[in-house]
Amino acid sequence: MSKLTFVYGTMTSGKTTALLQEAHNFRLHGLNAHLLTAAGDTRSGRGMIRSRIGISAEADVFGPGDDLAQRLSDLHAQQPIDAVFCDEAQFLSRDQVWQLSDIVDDLGIRVDCFG
Repeated sequence: MSKLTFVYGTMTSGKTTALLQEAHNFRLHGLNAHLLTAAGDTRSGRGMIRSRIGISAEADVFGPGDDLAQRLSDLHAQQPIDAVFCDEAQFLSRDQVWQLSDIVDDLGIRVDCFG
């Protein structure tokens, strides 16, 4: 059963490293892990998730008004998504959190948010 989880902690607690490790493990097993990060997080360049230990991955960027349910549903129709990993989740709007919940409930996709 899929679920929506939120992993939180202080800066430098390893949240981004954990996200990247989880996504890597999914991909090692041939699963499609879709990464998201906030448009305002440009420390490592737009559309990049980078941990402080130096590992990184490209990510889809979301902004405050984006409809994540529609975007992820469209992507899932093109190529099934097994999990969504969202970095900088503190920048999600209330509506976007509900949209991610809909992705879990309606499409059965696991969603892990880190922030």
